[in-house]
Amino acid sequence: MLFNSYEFLFAFLPLTLVICFALARLVGPGAAQLWLIAASFYFYASWNLQYLPLLLGSILFNYTIARLMRRAPEPRRPALLALGIAVDLALLGYYKYTNYFIDSLNSLSHSQIFVANILLPLGISFYTFQQITLLVDMSGPDAHAPRLRDFALFVIFFPHLIAGPIVHHREMMPQFRAASWRYNSSNMAVGLTLFAAGLFKKAVLADGIAAAIAPIYADAAAHQPISFLYAWAGIVGFTLQMYFDFSGYSEMALGLARTLGITLPMNFNSPLKAASIIEYWSCWHMTLTRFLTGYLYNPMAMSITRWRRARRWPIAPGPRGSLGAAASIIAAPTIATMLISGLWHGAGNQYIVFGALHGSYLVTNHAWRLYRPRRLGIPRPLGVLVTFIVAAMALTYFHASGVRAGTDIIAGAAGLHGLALPDVIASRLPSLAAHLAQAGITFAPLPLPPLLAMAAWILALLAIALLLPNLLQIMAPWQPAITLPLPYGDDRRIAPLAPLLRHLAWRPTPFWAAAAAAVSACAILALNHVTAFLYWQF
Repeated sequence: MLFNSYEFLFAFLPLTLVICFALARLVGPGAAQLWLIAASFYFYASWNLQYLPLLLGSILFNYTIARLMRRAPEPRRPALLALGIAVDLALLGYYKYTNYFIDSLNSLSHSQIFVANILLPLGISFYTFQQITLLVDMSGPDAHAPRLRDFALFVIFFPHLIAGPIVHHREMMPQFRAASWRYNSSNMAVGLTLFAAGLFKKAVLADGIAAAIAPIYADAAAHQPISFLYAWAGIVGFTLQMYFDFSGYSEMALGLARTLGITLPMNFNSPLKAASIIEYWSCWHMTLTRFLTGYLYNPMAMSITRWRRARRWPIAPGPRGSLGAAASIIAAPTIATMLISGLWHGAGNQYIVFGALHGSYLVTNHAWRLYRPRRLGIPRPLGVLVTFIVAAMALTYFHASGVRAGTDIIAGAAGLHGLALPDVIASRLPSLAAHLAQAGITFAPLPLPPLLAMAAWILALLAIALLLPNLLQIMAPWQPAITLPLPYGDDRRIAPLAPLLRHLAWRPTPFWAAAAAAVSACAILALNHVTAFLYWQF
């Protein structure tokens, strides 16, 4: 069941909310919470009932480990933590990577090992990571073991179950314990506005451009050479599709949770306005960045620091410090973290390339910050352009069917496959066509209207992503997320239109109700066929 399906919009969601509110009023919050757990299990099982026992078993196993750690003396907790993490990662590895590793082994060794194709359980990456974070924190001295129903809802809560945000138990458990689960008009207004905007992003903006760029990636998968214009359309178009698809999902998740009185963390903060790749990762899939930093990068960097300090080696990077310290404490953990991140995103060599590219980008960005001359800077517009291009090229591998297909598109963008224009230009402007032909530009029977339509989509989405404030900034006074972006006046990334839009700050008024109804209607009318979210199977 998808958020953008009629089944969810007109059956599951209203029924879940009405029964939850009724139980909270007539019986109490405990009954309402149990209903939400049951509804979330149904939401998950509607995809594939076969994997419901796996999810239930994972929850019970991790809850048992968490309880045992709280009861065990401190010296025994690391062993229990290791057991819990090992089992979680073993399950994730089996379901997500078995086929990939067998295929890779067959390719390298020319062997014929056969394993039946293993279907990836929905949301396994997200609920595995969330439970690992909880176990790590439960191993500390001050943590308190949660109630089973709070633990279950923390994992299975349907707004964030499939594609995040990756929540932290310190954010959610206090809210679950304090929740009344009753109807609240302010929460409903905020939540439905967030959901409507996210649905519009997905159904109208992301799906609208998806149809235009899908043939480009299909041609690349078939090893057809992609010419210059189409390569750039595919690179930029997919970046915009990915942004509006995933940020739309995140806002829908925020909205669904808020209708129930629960606030989730922000996951996107206008990342395409970032002027460096470090800033980009602080604004794109922010809860994943938080997880990678806190549970992968920081432990590796701290271990290397302690190792160097024990040998009395320098640990301060920078112009006056040690290049070796910078390489081992910053560069090595960064590369390792991003490679793991790439492999987490998917079982394929193209995802490893995606992670390696971002690792190299981040290392380069850190080196620039540490070693560049103080007077040498980059104008912010140029930084935004460079960051957008390199991030978009990495995302090309994310969407490509394989490394070769992604590389073919990048090669086309570099001009290695030539520049072809629609032949209608040559027939209507023969003198211009002659000059262009002398410059090596060819003409092919390319339909001009689809090319112009794709260009219009790209320009419109770029304007929305780069010039307008994001939805959380518009709704900031009503606390739509646990963490919030900077307001208009303090965010230098919104310079062009911020003064014109300040008076449109969201309020629960008839104007905004009509606006939410209008975008909802547009989104629902666009649901002529259900399309999965791009992060649905990660």
